[in-house]
Amino acid sequence: MPLNTGWIRYGQDEQYIGYVARPEKVDQALPTVIVFQEIWGVDEHIQDVTRRFGEAGYVAFAPDLYARNGERLQGLEADRIEAVKNFLENMPPTAWHDAGERDKALAALPGNQGQLVGETFSRLFGGLDMDNYTEQLVATTKFLRQEFEASKGQKIGSVGFCMGGALSAHLAGHDAQLAGAVMFYGRAPKQEVLEKIACPVRGFFGELDVQLTSTVPAFADAMKAAGKDFEYIVYEGAHHAFFNDSRRSYNVDASRDAFTRTLDFFNSRLK
Repeated sequence: MPLNTGWIRYGQDEQYIGYVARPEKVDQALPTVIVFQEIWGVDEHIQDVTRRFGEAGYVAFAPDLYARNGERLQGLEADRIEAVKNFLENMPPTAWHDAGERDKALAALPGNQGQLVGETFSRLFGGLDMDNYTEQLVATTKFLRQEFEASKGQKIGSVGFCMGGALSAHLAGHDAQLAGAVMFYGRAPKQEVLEKIACPVRGFFGELDVQLTSTVPAFADAMKAAGKDFEYIVYEGAHHAFFNDSRRSYNVDASRDAFTRTLDFFNSRLK
């Protein structure tokens, strides 16, 4: 399907930017799917995922959480994040947060690369408190619901991956009008946020992502106790980031099934 794609500014003083993809041949306003980034930002993979939802007939919008006033924040530039991604891809995931192993590997990088990678690593993984992004999340739904002509007045759903999965659930607790939220291998929101969720939430997790997936039953119990609509699937043999087809963790069977279920969910919730 031909799409209109590109970056747009929004929010107070247009301080935020986001990547949008929408059907080219459609004139009326359409429901929106907000696509929340992995920790790597709105990279080519997330832009591709955004286009997939555009091709499915939605306005798809990926807010860049690492940019202000049209520019990436210092230390979070795309090339710096790509360097961290490449560094970690050459380490076992169990060593990502082992400071000793990580520092040893950083010291082995040539020149000042170890320092730069270490600084950006700290910026990325030190910013995982979802409260850091609440203001932009709320500004994003306000813009899409009230100001952006392509989606004005239409329903909004959200989907996110890893960090973005947690953000999808976080948004559900801060926007009472959100029609539905999908989280791919994201952490549960804080209890005070969970209690304010007003829409159905769906989750997809990998069996081999033990550290995260082991927390999901307690999350499901908390949602049930709070009277919330939450359903989830754990895919056998799937790792964390199983949906990311640019990484070695990609699992085609789990991805196909989860994407189909996500589209069915949005088709139902965003009518």
